[in-house]
Amino acid sequence: MPESAHVTEEKTLSESNPFPDSIPERLRAQWNFLIEVDKLKTVLRQSPLAAVERRENDAEHSWHLALMVPVLAEYADEPIDIGRTIQLVVVHDLIEIYAGDTPLYDAEAGRDQEARERAAADRLFPLLPDDQATHFRELWDEFEQRRTPEARFAKAMDRLQPFLLNWMARGGTWQAPGVTADDVRRRKSVIGDASGALWEAASELIAEGERRGWMRPGQG
Repeated sequence: MPESAHVTEEKTLSESNPFPDSIPERLRAQWNFLIEVDKLKTVLRQSPLAAVERRENDAEHSWHLALMVPVLAEYADEPIDIGRTIQLVVVHDLIEIYAGDTPLYDAEAGRDQEARERAAADRLFPLLPDDQATHFRELWDEFEQRRTPEARFAKAMDRLQPFLLNWMARGGTWQAPGVTADDVRRRKSVIGDASGALWEAASELIAEGERRGWMRPGQG
């Protein structure tokens, strides 16, 4: 099962110290949601940090994606709404507080990923007031379906960010058992759905990482 301390937890965090009823109901629901997603800071990913020798957590990953969007937006093949794209990248991993992180190269963990994550979305977003619950769920669905330029670019950032961290780690998760350069190319190719320039640059790093022995050789 993907690593998460909260997959089976039933109560929300705010239930341990509820906000008083004197707080307006809508605001109380919003605060409850914001407290609940504090759990994102506890969900560890496989990616190593570049700055220190430890793995990043989901909240750190989401922050990094939110910064990458405005920094790299100029490389998008289609015009994107930067604000909406930032919303997509900060919302898409929230469901992992219940579903856990699913490592990219772990085929076994990925078998039930979609079902786990949909169940988590069904549980998490309704903590918000109805209008915001609908909006956040629509953002999450948009990211997953990748039908808009913003969603495609958001997904590209989601794949590029750990890729850059693995480069800095001289392999990182590329060295997981059974992973080859071809696996990395296949898993990261969605970057090219949003940006030919970024995918070209990433492909160069894959080839160089393969030459340096940071990943197992591919067939090509």
